[in-house]
Amino acid sequence: MKILLLEDDPVLSDIMLENLELSGFQVTLSMDGETAIKEIESSKFDLFLFDINVPLSSGLDVLKFAREYHYETPAIMITAYQDIKHLKESFSLGANDYIKKPFDYEELEQRIINIKKHFNIENKETVTLEENLFFNLAKQEIIKNGISEHLSQKESEILNYLFTNSKRVVSTEELMQNIWIYDEIPTDATLRVYIKNLRNILGKEHIRTIRGVGYCFE
Repeated sequence: MKILLLEDDPVLSDIMLENLELSGFQVTLSMDGETAIKEIESSKFDLFLFDINVPLSSGLDVLKFAREYHYETPAIMITAYQDIKHLKESFSLGANDYIKKPFDYEELEQRIINIKKHFNIENKETVTLEENLFFNLAKQEIIKNGISEHLSQKESEILNYLFTNSKRVVSTEELMQNIWIYDEIPTDATLRVYIKNLRNILGKEHIRTIRGVGYCFE
């Protein structure tokens, strides 16, 4: 699980970095908001951990940037503020969780585990798409009526993203921004090929095209 940690306190950031890595997470540390934005532009992450009060651009500004550019990566906001205002603003900008300093690492880890479960991040278990149709992201395979079929890495990532956001229309731009890094974003035609391949395996009824917008998993 790849985590982008935005924290400017050198002592706390060292402690968090050490504990997160001991828990098996791959962590990129940014000490200010502008650096965090550059990391978001150049790499993909499974989770954002953003302190609100950091130099150059606040954690809230970084979260706003991410959401405006269709990065749906789940985010946990970290703050020393005890007021409700910052909590409300965090959630209004698209935060998924909020933790106040000081906190025990165990509490943070449990919140991360909950995010992993909710967003199906690195889920090694087979998930049921419908009766007799199953998907295993770790193995990159679909099992349909007892027959296994291997998916490419991108096909697996696209299916996982659409399934995680079931019943919601995912725009073409959002899908590309969250599956590919900036300098590797494909053409619309390439994305359509991936979608066509998935439909051939799953059945056309599972991925619906919303003309001029994007796709919806049903």
